[in-house]
Amino acid sequence: MTRSGEFAGVTVQGQITSWHDFYHSVMKARWPVVALSLFTAYLGTNLVFAGLYLLGGDDIANAEPGSFTDAFFFSVQTMATIGYGAMAPKTLYAHVLVTVEAIFGLFGLALATGIVFAKFARPLARVAWSEVALLTKRNGIPHLVFRVANARANQIVEASMRVCALKFETTSEGERMRRFFDLNLVRANNPIFAMTWTVMHPIDEHSPLHGMTIEDLGQGNVEILAILTGLDSTFGQTIHARYAYAADDIVENARFEDMIVVRPDGRRALDITRINLCVPHEPKVEAAPDEAPKAA
Repeated sequence: MTRSGEFAGVTVQGQITSWHDFYHSVMKARWPVVALSLFTAYLGTNLVFAGLYLLGGDDIANAEPGSFTDAFFFSVQTMATIGYGAMAPKTLYAHVLVTVEAIFGLFGLALATGIVFAKFARPLARVAWSEVALLTKRNGIPHLVFRVANARANQIVEASMRVCALKFETTSEGERMRRFFDLNLVRANNPIFAMTWTVMHPIDEHSPLHGMTIEDLGQGNVEILAILTGLDSTFGQTIHARYAYAADDIVENARFEDMIVVRPDGRRALDITRINLCVPHEPKVEAAPDEAPKAA
């Protein structure tokens, strides 16, 4: 899996083509791809209609006969319903083609507007994840620890965290399969996630990671997937974010530094740039008890 929790390097054969799931493909695409696709579709459509106008011969008033440039810009004016008045259809063929292009442009504008609005209004979680996870002890019990921070100045209500370990398992029949194993958390729900959240999984005898070292996790190709869901208090819509950790991302015997800093004016602030800062965990050494007084 990638850092964002997506499976990489795996293709699906026999899957539904993008044309059968156009809306889903557009919503998954990045903004530059969508913008370039809309521009290409608009340009290509006008080029096609310009060629159709030329097939009708001299059918555009005040346009140079056989001029592809005039036909193209007449198509642009027709599709965009600009209508400067300089050029106009003057044959039945041109009037019919203008009617078809106007209807085509109406549907195209509605489709493009819906796509842009849907992508622009889609709620996204702005959550920062620590790039490292820690394998450290808490109250004498090994814990897997990482933390997240809310990068927006709002609140995520009823936030919940689910953490899974993706590892291989061999059944009693000898079948080897890769499965998700849920990891119990010290606190899996947060009523209001406004600043930071330190996620801790105790590695006890009930944990799927019990008895495994970092080397074992790497050799077994074990990956940790974390999924955060909650309700955005601004939009009132459900948002989610995910992140994946590999064995190389785990640091042993360390603890995170505090992300709350004090400003010069005395106010406290959340410094998200400190989310990855960790220091070696130094176990507390108890002082030796005083020797008992010797009897006289």
